Amino acid sequence: MTSHLALPSRLTVATAVILTGAVGWLYSGVAPGLVRQWAHDDDYSHGFFVVPLVLWFIWERRHALGGAVRRPTVLGLALLVASLMCFLAGQLGSELFLTRVSVIGVLGGLVLFVAGTQHFRILAFPLAFLLLMVPLPAIVFNHIAFPLQMLASQMGETVIAASGIPVLREGNVLHLPHESLEIVEACSGIRSLISLLMLAIVLGYFTERRVSARIAIALASVPIAVIANATRVAGTGLTSYWISPAAAQGFFHSFSGWIMFVVALFGLLMFQRVLERLFGRRPVATPARVEARC
Repeated sequence: MTSHLALPSRLTVATAVILTGAVGWLYSGVAPGLVRQWAHDDDYSHGFFVVPLVLWFIWERRHALGGAVRRPTVLGLALLVASLMCFLAGQLGSELFLTRVSVIGVLGGLVLFVAGTQHFRILAFPLAFLLLMVPLPAIVFNHIAFPLQMLASQMGETVIAASGIPVLREGNVLHLPHESLEIVEACSGIRSLISLLMLAIVLGYFTERRVSARIAIALASVPIAVIANATRVAGTGLTSYWISPAAAQGFFHSFSGWIMFVVALFGLLMFQRVLERLFGRRPVATPARVEARC
């Protein structure tokens, strides 16, 4: 049986263009601020890669989208209204997270309202992936960063003490014989954790067909990032004691962060290979193949 792609009607195209323009106008003041934060906040510099990846995910689904049946639903209008209310609440309350995250709901609502549930299911992953571009609210960020600071301090203390170096920990400060090291927020590891989580999701998407394996790879990024950061903290203390306090600062300190991130990424790749060896590798199904079997 020969299949063909259903071409959208002129009314559908016109509606999509008008609604896309309206969304662009509505969020014209939000997008520049989001880009500025990506550019100036190292914790979210990975945001520049999210949109290109999403566009690639959508391009991969072009045949599935073309073959999907268009059945607009009023649920899209409900989601659209709820998302716009979220946007308004964020504007009135000066809450950047609400205004920024609302765009994902608006896009999802437009897909449902203009095209229908089949198109929404096909685009569910790209829409959800957009969440990675939105910086967390400060209160949530701090609730994650502080425990990571303490955990890195504790693990660093354990490694340094096991090396025979006298060390005393007071909260997130490690006291060595010749220097005290403070594990500040920037050294909590949350930056590498967020970036590694995004890479883990992308890795699972391109290498695994099973949802369980993709989830396992994403979850594995958390302990891998934590261990890598704790190793960096311990290495900073050991370098400071064995070589010089200056060797654990400035360029060397920053460079060690890049080295440990590469190590963490390698660990993530090794975890994926272990899953592949234990459970076998299944070919990744493209969205077009998935729709063809439905």
